[in-house]
Amino acid sequence: MPIIKYNSLDDYLGTMSPDAGANVFLICGEAFLVKEAFNILSAALLRDVNREFGLDLLEGSTTSMGDIVERTTTFSFLQSRKVIAVKNAPLFSAGGASSEISYSKTDMDLLAGLIEKGIPEKHSLVMTCSSLDKRKKVFKSIQTHGIVIDCTVSQGVRKADLDEQRGVLQEIAKNLLAKSKKRMDAAAFNFLVDQTGFNPELFARNIEKLTAYAGANLVIGINDIKAVVIRDKKDPIFSLTNALLEKDAAKTLIVVSSLFKAGFHPLQILKSLENQVRKLLMIKSFILSFSNIKDPHHFKRMNFNGFKQQMMPMILSYDEKIKKAIEERDSFLSSAASDGKAAGKEKKKVIPADLLLAPNPKSPYPVFLIFQKSENFSLNELKDAMIGLGDLDYQLKSSPIEANIGIENFIITICSKGGSSHAAENQNSRHYL
Repeated sequence: MPIIKYNSLDDYLGTMSPDAGANVFLICGEAFLVKEAFNILSAALLRDVNREFGLDLLEGSTTSMGDIVERTTTFSFLQSRKVIAVKNAPLFSAGGASSEISYSKTDMDLLAGLIEKGIPEKHSLVMTCSSLDKRKKVFKSIQTHGIVIDCTVSQGVRKADLDEQRGVLQEIAKNLLAKSKKRMDAAAFNFLVDQTGFNPELFARNIEKLTAYAGANLVIGINDIKAVVIRDKKDPIFSLTNALLEKDAAKTLIVVSSLFKAGFHPLQILKSLENQVRKLLMIKSFILSFSNIKDPHHFKRMNFNGFKQQMMPMILSYDEKIKKAIEERDSFLSSAASDGKAAGKEKKKVIPADLLLAPNPKSPYPVFLIFQKSENFSLNELKDAMIGLGDLDYQLKSSPIEANIGIENFIITICSKGGSSHAAENQNSRHYL
């Protein structure tokens, strides 16, 4: 069956009967678009059915293939129609943290066999993921016997890429504004895009805030945006580090390629990778410094409120100790430099933000996210990565190596499963393979 783009999903569903058509779906690509496509698809599949009992929602990173097959082939006692949804299924990646599931070749063959044999009538299997690999057997099985909904968006900085990104944001704005019967002129739209960059989820939240703020006014203008929206534009370097945190090699390589094409200096790219790895090492060091954190691999199972209550006080206390240590060091160095000479009152130095776990204590959510994503890496992986970055920095400055090849090799290494260093650290993990 053909691959359906996310913006053609409504047209497809308009011709589909709940009792006919495909019952296996793969939704892949940009997270916000995947979520929207899943909501639309699940609503269509479960029309006239109680969603609470008809939808079996599973987390792909913690659900084994055996569980997925069992739930897909088990009939419901309460509903005739059933949707088994597997979110963030690691179909085309090597897996993340040691606490997560990764599918073996046997698992993938089991899934492909289930799809080819056919799942029970009136059952639907929906799987979502961030990327796809058309060469894989499971992709070919899904495409042959089911529907692939493509939600990918070019992440580059070429004109064609930026035009595609802009088109996605225009469609989001159009749909959300139509619900509130409001409109936004071109100047206001451009200003909002400049404030947020290509971040569909953040963009959609800002549109919702603006419609509420506008009240009875039917037109949203630039002054409304200035009053409501906080600038959070995510530049290409942010896209690079965010893809790295996800341990998504394919996406990271695409972003770094676009950076080279846009003229970014190799050392600038290298420095951003170094800063991110150093931050992750700081987090690992913090976790190991507290003996009362019994399970260091638990942040992906912790909700935001729990993180704020349990972890943020310790994080802020840790940062205060770092600040005090830096201030004492600077004071000692300043005293030694004066060597007994009369010195005037010195201006207090600002502590660099990259030395703190929570540089902005009033915004704990970004801290929560990076702690979650730190579980994608082991301590040994990060140590090896820091050494590798140092070696690469020396090579770029002292020998005529191809910068893009060196950086791409580093990305492939750090985004891989982790090799022997990861295995040695996590051999006692419940999900160790």
